[in-house]
Amino acid sequence: MTILLLGSGGREHAFAWKMIQSPLCDTLFVAPGNAGTASIANNVDISPTDFDAVKAFVLQEKVGMVVVGPEDPLVKGIFDFFKNDNDLKDIPVIGPSKLGATLEGSKEFAKEFLIKHNIPTAAYDSFTAETVEKGCDFLETLQPPYVLKADGLAAGKGVLILHDLAEAKDELRNMLVGQKFGAASSKVVIEEFLDGIELSCFVLTDGKSYKILPTAKDYKRIGEGDTGLNTGGMGAVSPVPYVDAVLMEKIETRIVKPTIEGFQKDGIEYKGFVFIGLINVKNEPIVIEYNVRMGDPETEVVIPRMKSDLVELFLAVANEKLDEFELEIDERSATTIVVVSGGYPEDFEKGKVISGLENIQDSIIFHAGTKVDNGNVVSNGGRVLTVTSFGDNFEEAIKKSYQNIDKLHFDKMYFRKDIGNDLK
Repeated sequence: MTILLLGSGGREHAFAWKMIQSPLCDTLFVAPGNAGTASIANNVDISPTDFDAVKAFVLQEKVGMVVVGPEDPLVKGIFDFFKNDNDLKDIPVIGPSKLGATLEGSKEFAKEFLIKHNIPTAAYDSFTAETVEKGCDFLETLQPPYVLKADGLAAGKGVLILHDLAEAKDELRNMLVGQKFGAASSKVVIEEFLDGIELSCFVLTDGKSYKILPTAKDYKRIGEGDTGLNTGGMGAVSPVPYVDAVLMEKIETRIVKPTIEGFQKDGIEYKGFVFIGLINVKNEPIVIEYNVRMGDPETEVVIPRMKSDLVELFLAVANEKLDEFELEIDERSATTIVVVSGGYPEDFEKGKVISGLENIQDSIIFHAGTKVDNGNVVSNGGRVLTVTSFGDNFEEAIKKSYQNIDKLHFDKMYFRKDIGNDLK
């Protein structure tokens, strides 16, 4: 089978790395891909949101399946585009419908879904520029810290957690009136702060049945000790050591099952990943948010732990036979450390030559923001590489990742040195 994978980050390199191991995958194209995917598959210079170009390519190359990595094409409706096109309707797309993708595209939609289906989540309200002063009044009813979330897509950076009421009011006005996050913050959700430990639960569903994938925990802040600005993610650990059978049972019965049942009750067509961002408050799981694709860098620890054939798994999703699939998981721990460009998540320079990749041993390098330039692999984004390792426990895996990062170099490269320290 010829498969087209949409996206260009570490998540997509991990998908590609796993899919090409399948005997069912004859040819893999990645659009647009990066230097890592170029070394194992065929990169195509097509934007994942240029649906007409995707269509032309799919028909030209006789693509048999499309796997969608990032959220943008999903929120813009690529699943529906294929379903409603006579030339494309028989080609499976791994990813939810446009309505399903609204769970990530709109924080307010997600909150309404959670409350409608009695899934535990924080108290909230939402506001626009017209109701900004009501939002300020609502902030006064809450205890600090105050959580402000841009309603739309903001590349994982549209959430502010503030301890000062006056600052929270200023930032609310800045988001709604000053358009701090552009159109993404034309509506802002204000949420009750929950004090606990965050984790990510990943589910793959064919719309009827589901498989729960390994848990993971990522590290969002740029600075050590979880300080500084939010990023797309600086590292991840899987499994999460403190998630025991009791907590997992609560997550499944209170959150996963009612979520999939909610899709059916609401007529939401959903064939893909559900990424449930959770917080564990005194051993009670509460939903912070939904994402409608795999997380990044969590994919770089979850996918390597899957022993099962990923293409076979995707076909089971497409054919609504997921309940017949036996999912095998590697019991070892996996960790990944993200190496970023100096200055990220603010201004950073691209085009830095990366050296030492050939010296990596006993770890897997997944490329994120890279490209090939004059025969050199160079940086081409904020998050540049992730270094994934296995171990009998996460401490052993982390140690291997850091040992291999020491062999890598590019100008102004940066990484956090404390990933996993909070779990010891």
